[in-house]
Amino acid sequence: MPADRIPDPAHEPRATAGQTPGDDLDQVPPAPSTGPSIAPSTATSAAGGVRAGQPRRRTSRDMFDNPSVSTPQAWKPTGRRRKEVLTALGIFQRATADQLWRMLRPGDRHDRITRDTLNALKGSGLVRVETRLESGHQLWVLTERGHKEARLLLPKHMRISALRKLEYDDDGRPKEADGYDEHAAAVTSTAAVLTGAGFGTPLSWQTEIAHKLPYGYTQYADLTMRAPDAGVPVMLLEVDRVTEPVDDLVAKLRRYTEWFELLAPKADPVKEKAARRQGAAVHDFRLWSRIYPPTGREGYPPIAFVFTGKTAAQRESRMLRLEEAGRPFLAGEPYPGAGITARDFNRSVPVVVTELERITADPLGAGGAVWRRLGRPDWQTLTDALDNPDGDRLHEMERQEAWRRQAEQEAAEREARRPVCPRCGQKFTDDRWNFVRQHPTQDNRELCGPCLNDHIERAQAERLARRQAEEEAAARAVAAANRPRGVFRRRR
Repeated sequence: MPADRIPDPAHEPRATAGQTPGDDLDQVPPAPSTGPSIAPSTATSAAGGVRAGQPRRRTSRDMFDNPSVSTPQAWKPTGRRRKEVLTALGIFQRATADQLWRMLRPGDRHDRITRDTLNALKGSGLVRVETRLESGHQLWVLTERGHKEARLLLPKHMRISALRKLEYDDDGRPKEADGYDEHAAAVTSTAAVLTGAGFGTPLSWQTEIAHKLPYGYTQYADLTMRAPDAGVPVMLLEVDRVTEPVDDLVAKLRRYTEWFELLAPKADPVKEKAARRQGAAVHDFRLWSRIYPPTGREGYPPIAFVFTGKTAAQRESRMLRLEEAGRPFLAGEPYPGAGITARDFNRSVPVVVTELERITADPLGAGGAVWRRLGRPDWQTLTDALDNPDGDRLHEMERQEAWRRQAEQEAAEREARRPVCPRCGQKFTDDRWNFVRQHPTQDNRELCGPCLNDHIERAQAERLARRQAEEEAAARAVAAANRPRGVFRRRR
């Protein structure tokens, strides 16, 4: 298969004003869309009316790649859309048209095109309807032929979901499928709303990833997400319909922490123990760093608990209880030092919580302020919730500030000890003070540099004046001794 067989859904070319919307699509005889949805897809009338269940058109007909049957032609979905759906079902195994629409094409105004795509794939024998949920949505799965094609579309390192084989009863009629509970639906919906908000693509997800512990227990993650372009290189997600005891959620958090602390093969335990005092350096010795990419933040890979179901009060109560009981795993340790409020999160698990109901109610969806980091009171965006403004960055600023305050205090104390010249009243310069301390026997140690220089100059001037006076006196004495005595001096 070609390397570009799974294009990015966000970069699919759109129809323009001068382009017929079906130019890049396969054409088939006109037929109405009959895809599975609570709101059936029906064609609009020639007068521009809107049938029941369909949103009113606010843009021109050219904006869609599935025009109504009132046009001369109808079009099958593009090959790109077909591959998107096959890929998503290969990863998530089962999904409704609504979930696939939110995951693959959140920019579409409704799921009609996604339902048309599913019907086209059904006609090709690649997908089938497994059952109809209580909500009225049909649940789609891959056929054996579609499963083989999806395997070719997925990268080799990705595990394809198990094939849901069609079973028959004794009379040869297809049996009603079971085993798809509300939890599985919530897991797929979680991936759909996150992908629709720009957190990766369907290829960013994997389900039921095993984390084996040394004592024989395996902790499975409902979802793992890798969306580095969205600022989340890796995140593990657990979906809870407010049915599990809080103690079970705390036990999951404890087991994840134990797995994160496992040593990598051939890692030196002595060096690992020493690296615990070096912040993020300890992760180089851990097993998780061989499996998941670096998080770009302090701590282990983040874990998100997504709650849904019951009442808002019950969900809020569950978050608070999880926050209190899980504090030992997520709070971090305070950095030592006076005036230091930052915490060391390098050996803790960043835990965020949200609600599917909160995400769907927010205009920005999962990209809005619908996440809360346990240990903080405010709701934030996901990247803000995962960041640690009270971690290493704050510690570095506080440490620099502490050093500055200490330096100021030491400078003030040193300034108070600085000697004062008794002659001029000025304080010694650093050079003069250091010189005096290095030469404790020097004369005139109490004088500052300028006064000492003035004293030396005066002393030299006085010595020079005395020497000149002595020399002048001596010269006068010699001159007096050699002076002539007059006309009555002795003859020789």
